[in-house]
Amino acid sequence: MKTVLITGANRGLGLEAAHQLGEKGFHVFAGVRNPEAGRRAEALLRGAGIAADFVELDMRAPETIEAAADTIWHSAGQLDVLINNAAVHYDTHQRVGAPDFAIVEEALAVNTVGAWRMAVAALPLLRRSEAPRIVNVSSESGAWSSMTGTTPAYSLSKLGLNGLTRMMASEFRRDGILVNAVCPGWTATDMGGGGRPVPDGARGIVWAATLPDDGPTGGFFRDGKPIDW
Repeated sequence: MKTVLITGANRGLGLEAAHQLGEKGFHVFAGVRNPEAGRRAEALLRGAGIAADFVELDMRAPETIEAAADTIWHSAGQLDVLINNAAVHYDTHQRVGAPDFAIVEEALAVNTVGAWRMAVAALPLLRRSEAPRIVNVSSESGAWSSMTGTTPAYSLSKLGLNGLTRMMASEFRRDGILVNAVCPGWTATDMGGGGRPVPDGARGIVWAATLPDDGPTGGFFRDGKPIDW
């Protein structure tokens, strides 16, 4: 059975991607910071007939990242897909000229550095897979082509995640790991506050998680189609 670790899997895009991949036969490791929320997500997925296990995972706490990788190592022995979905601070109330730097630093710690730490911790597991994939859930807010002075913490953190995607795609190509960034579009999540249905946004994530071996790497996509960096 293929395995996937999804960070921030207790709601929104993370939980929906877990459902969609579980229906495709994946064993889902649901990375969630809050144990109560994590156990709730595990129960929801199992109730839908999906093989799922909650893994405590706080992207701001390196020790939980290492512990999550260790748990998967002992449980499954490998990882086929890592989906870096967890994110914080869609700071529409801020402008680049008047930021709250505590918010900026936390956004970078979770959305960029946390995803980086998670990928490095998962690398030995991914190397044991026959078809390893990393999907970084990003946003067009972090694209050079649409960058403005708004949502500075979120936008900068996603710009960093996009750059990290390119770097990892180059570095991990030798291991056969396909690494791509996916923008789910404006989606009706708690963070997004509106937009298209969550299942529609999650399908692009699932597409990148299940690419064939000759699929793209180092790209930025929405709904399976390239978008500008």
